[in-house]
Amino acid sequence: MSFKPARTVGAPLAALFCGNAAAHSFGNIYTLPIPFWMYAFSASAALVLSFVVVGYFVSAKSAARNFRTFDLVAFNAGADRGAVTALRGLSVFALLLTVLSGLFGSANPFTNFSVTFFWIFFVLGFTYLTALAGDIYRAISPWRAVCDWIELARPGTFRSRLPYPTWLGYYPALVFYMAFIWLELFSHASPRGIGLALLAYSAINLGGAAVFGREPWFKYAELFGVLFRLIGKIAPFEYVASPGQPVRIRLRQPFVGLLMEPADHFSLLLLVLFMLSSTAFDGVHETLPWVSVFWKGIYPLLAATIEQPYLFFVDIYYYWQWTMLFASPFFYLAIYLLFVWLMKLATGSQSSVRDLALHFTFALIPIAFVYNVTHYFTLLFSQAPAVVPLISDPFGIGWNLFGTARVSSPPIILSADFVWHAQVALILVGHMVSVYLAHAQALQLFPREKQAVWSQLPMLTLMVLFTTVGLWILSLPIAGGQVQAPGSG
Repeated sequence: MSFKPARTVGAPLAALFCGNAAAHSFGNIYTLPIPFWMYAFSASAALVLSFVVVGYFVSAKSAARNFRTFDLVAFNAGADRGAVTALRGLSVFALLLTVLSGLFGSANPFTNFSVTFFWIFFVLGFTYLTALAGDIYRAISPWRAVCDWIELARPGTFRSRLPYPTWLGYYPALVFYMAFIWLELFSHASPRGIGLALLAYSAINLGGAAVFGREPWFKYAELFGVLFRLIGKIAPFEYVASPGQPVRIRLRQPFVGLLMEPADHFSLLLLVLFMLSSTAFDGVHETLPWVSVFWKGIYPLLAATIEQPYLFFVDIYYYWQWTMLFASPFFYLAIYLLFVWLMKLATGSQSSVRDLALHFTFALIPIAFVYNVTHYFTLLFSQAPAVVPLISDPFGIGWNLFGTARVSSPPIILSADFVWHAQVALILVGHMVSVYLAHAQALQLFPREKQAVWSQLPMLTLMVLFTTVGLWILSLPIAGGQVQAPGSG
């Protein structure tokens, strides 16, 4: 998506909706019912308590029971192909409609189908659906479907002409992710901009699959495929496909998919960290403390040394913002590797810091996911109803195909009190899950349970740090009394 996946995502709606959306800010100044430090202290204390409980009650034997799965149903690829084909056709149609309505529809984002469908239903809604239903995107990806159809018509079109370089890993997906978040936060993308971006991304996917082959490209390089696969590990449903065998749907405990395997490349660690850092950056980059860093700290130094018009410094301000966005995962990486190094010291492990870091990478995904939900879930309530009239008039030219073009769909506005407490609860639960996952992973890595417990003290400190920072970022728009939407650049 953050699996913004992130997302990583969904933050650009200020530019698209003219400041009408509000995800992690409130329309009016909201005073916290208790001081912020009490929230931070209580959340941190709950996290420490959860660590004590997990360390005491969860053993290697009890953790192993969480890996049990139950087969629910098996789909025969031949007999059930019609349903999958219909869903793939719908997926391709949605992509085509989004591109065409963006390119040729109304320039007003309020009356253009592409804006609401792409940012709200695909980037946000499908991310949350994936966390519940599993990685269904792999079966219905519009770009993979188009490749498969072309391959049926022209066999060999997507054979591997060059082997996918092992060193390249997930770096293409990471680059696409950074470009995607930049588009959200700073490009002020119009409907036409969305259409052009999707058209270019489609061409890149087809070209990449033609050069490196479909499977390597869609596994490592296609951004949404990578993000949804990571988010799908959270879900209680797993889809297992074997050559010549029916596709099996398995039931498992939520989040246990994150323990099935470590990250297989360092670039995947960076991508997961960018899921965290990009959402945090979106939450802080327009708040008063962050803006003051430049205008009260950096700008006076520049003004004293370089005589240039004011607009010159405005340009530098945006370059500084972009640099901080792209550098953010490396800041998180430095912090993460520091605590992994402390874990290595605490346990006397012979594994390298790199290997340990990769083993615990997926334990960070619940934190990245709840960051995304806390920042953007209100957009589903406030903006999703807008699709009702748009499905009858996707181009904004006066059609009324299904009789809903004139249906009034007022946004659902949640109370600031509910939003704040829901955000606090989600952040705390996400970090508790990550504490459990990290402990379960440690039990697999370290032979003695006491060694596993000691290994988690640095990770617990890291989780407390992330919890406090996450709550602080959420409180900034409240404390500042700002009325803003995420992503207004």
